[in-house]
Amino acid sequence: MIEHYFHLDFRHERGLQEQLRESLVHAILHGIFPPDEPLPSCRQLSQQLAVSRNTVALVYESLLDKGYLQSRPRSGYYLHPDYRRGAAPEPAREAAMPRPGAHAGGHEPSWSKRLQRQPSLRQGVLRPSNWRQYDYPFVYGQADPGTFPLQAWRRASRELLRAGRDTTWLGDAMDQDDPELIEQLRTRVLPKRGIRAAPGEILVTLGSQNALSLLAMLLMGPGVRVGIESPGFRDAWNIFGMQEADVSLHGVDEEGIVIDERLARCDYVYAMPSHQVPTGVTMSAARRTRLWSQVHRHDQVLIEDDYDADLDLSNHPPPALKADDAHGRVIYLSSLSKCLAPGLRLGYLVADEELVRELRALRRLMYRHPPLNNQRMLAIFLAQGDYDAHLRRFRDAQARKRDVLGRAIDRHLGACGYADGAGAAAFWLNAPAGVNTQKLAWAASRRSVMIEPGFRHFFEDAPQDQHFRLGFQAIAEDRIEPGVSLLAEVMERI
Repeated sequence: MIEHYFHLDFRHERGLQEQLRESLVHAILHGIFPPDEPLPSCRQLSQQLAVSRNTVALVYESLLDKGYLQSRPRSGYYLHPDYRRGAAPEPAREAAMPRPGAHAGGHEPSWSKRLQRQPSLRQGVLRPSNWRQYDYPFVYGQADPGTFPLQAWRRASRELLRAGRDTTWLGDAMDQDDPELIEQLRTRVLPKRGIRAAPGEILVTLGSQNALSLLAMLLMGPGVRVGIESPGFRDAWNIFGMQEADVSLHGVDEEGIVIDERLARCDYVYAMPSHQVPTGVTMSAARRTRLWSQVHRHDQVLIEDDYDADLDLSNHPPPALKADDAHGRVIYLSSLSKCLAPGLRLGYLVADEELVRELRALRRLMYRHPPLNNQRMLAIFLAQGDYDAHLRRFRDAQARKRDVLGRAIDRHLGACGYADGAGAAAFWLNAPAGVNTQKLAWAASRRSVMIEPGFRHFFEDAPQDQHFRLGFQAIAEDRIEPGVSLLAEVMERI
């Protein structure tokens, strides 16, 4: 009977045909079906799986078209000869077979002795992969899937695949980006931040972190001194350290990165002036002026990470530092992760054309270019006005969440101070004396409340452990208040 070798538990969030087709292909490839017997009839399989006969018939026809099945009149569907292999080999027999190239007395290579670098030894700001299962996920850097403009993105996809439309994106562009996306970034996205750029000054990247990696490989090495904020973005610290740069740590106050003589000795300054990570602080006008003065006086280059450029929730966000750059001393990075979807991994870099040319050549040696179909879809999405429409709705929703979270913190966590990052997508809190936030995060997780302890954002040998971060993009608005209330209860008991 069919139930002996085929079973399927349907998931409501996916289409029935998609799941049935996927499961049948898996069964065929793994030799589940007898090679010389017909597959169950449409009626039998529909009854077995409690789906309609039409669904089964459509799936069978699609597998017939793809060459997995053959149809025999008045007999049914059979496996194509290419897939009549019978059952897969038993694990014991398969393991006993000698591997190609295996010799008596051989041994595996010692990778630990061969590795020139070990990225796995560098800490990251890791979050549980099952954060969606938390009742109160105050996770940062993730998005509520319900906020993604799925219908508009589908329209862009259909337009991309429309018959008669330009299909140059199917080819290998070597080191070039999609010209339509470059034009949209140049004319629709960058002007919002006050930036004017020529096409040759823009590079599309796999997110702003990818841009940092490219820059570090090209510009940094032993003897190159780069100043970064602490607390700050840990993976920037990791990336620069992997190139053996001399990383100099600089504190952050209510006006942004602290400027002193140590910072003046750096070749590069990496900063997040719009919303510093993790504090959310916006660099003051006075601090911006002082930083500009130092950059010019000491022949420095500023790497400006404007990771959430389109997400600022304040009424009058300041322009990017790059907007005032008349001498090419600012390398500007941004992405669409925070306001659209982290999984898209699409970002961009703006810099002097000579530098972009070298970055483009380096990128070619690594992965040529980001997928052109995604680039063109994004270009269509921008050109049709869907991105701006999404931003208006998204900002309104995030602003409401921020207000709710701010009031909940004041009501339930009054003993915790927090930085005034007015437009940021998270709150950076300072727990009362005696509260270890690593223990707090562990205890809160037992109550299905997810928070992020802040110690990993400090790069000193003895990092502080009294800070934690509450993000609000991924949590439903009606869960913010009860989640903070529950967190307050946990804090009182540890």
